[in-house]
Formats: sequence, C-alpha cells, structure tokens
Amino acid sequence: MVTENAEATAANFAAKPNQNSYTCFFQGNYVPLGDARISIMTHAFLYGTGVFEGIRAYWNADEQQLYALRVREHIVRLRNSSKIMLMSDLPSVDEFTDIVLEVLRRNNFREDAYCRPSVYKTTEAIGVRLHGLTHDFYVLAIPMGDYIDTEKGISTCTVSWRRTSDVSIPSRSKITGSYVNPAFSKSEAMLNGFDEAIVLTNDGHVAEGSAENLFMVRDGVLITPPVSEDILEGITRAGILEIAGFLGIPTRERQIDRTELYIADEVFLCGTGAQVSPVASVDHRPVGDGHVGPIARNIGKTYFDAVRGRLPEFKHWVLPVYK
Repeated sequence: MVTENAEATAANFAAKPNQNSYTCFFQGNYVPLGDARISIMTHAFLYGTGVFEGIRAYWNADEQQLYALRVREHIVRLRNSSKIMLMSDLPSVDEFTDIVLEVLRRNNFREDAYCRPSVYKTTEAIGVRLHGLTHDFYVLAIPMGDYIDTEKGISTCTVSWRRTSDVSIPSRSKITGSYVNPAFSKSEAMLNGFDEAIVLTNDGHVAEGSAENLFMVRDGVLITPPVSEDILEGITRAGILEIAGFLGIPTRERQIDRTELYIADEVFLCGTGAQVSPVASVDHRPVGDGHVGPIARNIGKTYFDAVRGRLPEFKHWVLPVYK
C-alpha cells in the first residue's frame, strides 16, 4: 500500500486547478488557462516532441513578495533542450524571463507556485522525426506545495527500470516524451509501498530519483553522481553544491554504487519539485539511524531560507515578481 506521505503529497501536487482561474502565455497572448488548447494531431502530443522546465516561486509573507527561483538558469536550460530537439528561433533569455515573471504577476499568487514554460512541436502531422516541423512555446503557472515530503524522511527503493542513457534519450534535456521512463520508476516504487524510486544506470551505478538528483553523505563528505552518469544537469543540484560551499561542507562528484546507499550516513533527493527531501530508508534498510541527518537538515534549512529571499548571500537566486 502507498504510504501516507506519498498519498498526501501526490494529492497536493496533482490537484486539478480551476483552469479559468489562472492566466497563461499561449500562442503569443496572455489568456485564461482553460482557453489554451491544442489539436490531438499536434506532433508534441503524438510523439512527446517537446521540452519543458519547472520553475518554483516562493511566497514570503513577511515581505508580501513572491520570489521566482533561478528563472534565468531554467530558461538557459530550456533553450539548450530546445537546441538538442532542433528548435531554435526562441525569445532571448531576458525576453523569456520577462514572460515568466509576467505570468506569475498576472496570477497574483499569494502562496507558493509552480511555473512551467515549454517549447513544443506544433505541426499537426503523423510521422516520427524532429526536422521540418514548426514549434511554439507556452508558459503556465499554478499554486503548488510539496511534491514529496521534505521533513520526516521518505522511504525509497531501487527499481528494475534503468535510467535512459545519453545515446538513447539524453537526460540533460528535459524532453516531455522521456518522462515515461521516470513514470515507470515512480509507479513501480509507489505500487510496492515506497514513497520514491532510486534509479540505476545501465551499468548499475546510482543515477538519481525518478525525477530528482541524489546526494549521499559518507564520513562528512557530500557526494553526488557526476553529470556524465545520465542524470539531469540539475539547477537545484548545482544550488546544493553552492550551499555546501557556503556551509563549509566538503563535496565530491563521483560514481555511487547501490550498496553504498545502504551504509551511507545520510541520503537526500533534490529538485525543483522535490526541493530537499531526506531519505529515511533504501530497500528496507534505514539510512543512518533512520532520521533526518544533520547535514541534510542544515542544507534544507539554508535552501528554504534562500528560496524565500531571506539570505543576502543567495539573493542572486531569486527575482521578485511584484514591483
């Protein structure tokens, strides 16, 4: 049976919004989300030929300000993903950033939110290819809380599915069709009673969670797989490494064996959706003493203060939405 944590966070994340209540950017205009429609013949719908980003925005009640997190970095990665998928002629980073902020502003959020910009193949045609197709982009935003638990620690298992490799579907590009792979992994884990999946590479090394980067702590050193291990070049992952430097925590990027997770002092997952989520167990084995460890707790606290604009040292991460 799926655990209580998984049920609660999945319900929070997957709640269907009242689409007429939100504004998005679609086909060059700001329109109600409910009016943004595509044909079922759209190539991106038929074949998954789109790319996307997930951008968090955090409400700071003390300042009455919404802070959008690492927007420019996400747009740079979106443009890189688009390049891999043979889609160019997009707004500049500055122009795209302005659209993201305007969508958030028009929705007048006074709570944490999630923004999704996407570039997708718009040609209405049958036929598997990337070339010779038109494309467009949209930006939507909805309220969003936690994707997975960020406080108590989650249960995880290594799944039978393997992470797609760079010679099949490149993980450094957030391609919509490629997310069938993490969907298989996530459902295998949850249907077997765990909160989240840990996915291995084809040669058996630890890659990441279903849709999160992974860190472990051994002997006081924070360790994460390198970007050459078929992982997403995570923006939150880069932020965690930056926080570790700020806190004086030594870091190392190297391959991780599955059984190292069994004897690690701490393990946690991170990502735009996951934020910083400590792992309490892997394959029925407690991580450390089974509770949130001091390094994950310290990094998590620093992260959540940073994303709400509370730390001067990390103000470069956030952009205020409301002028």
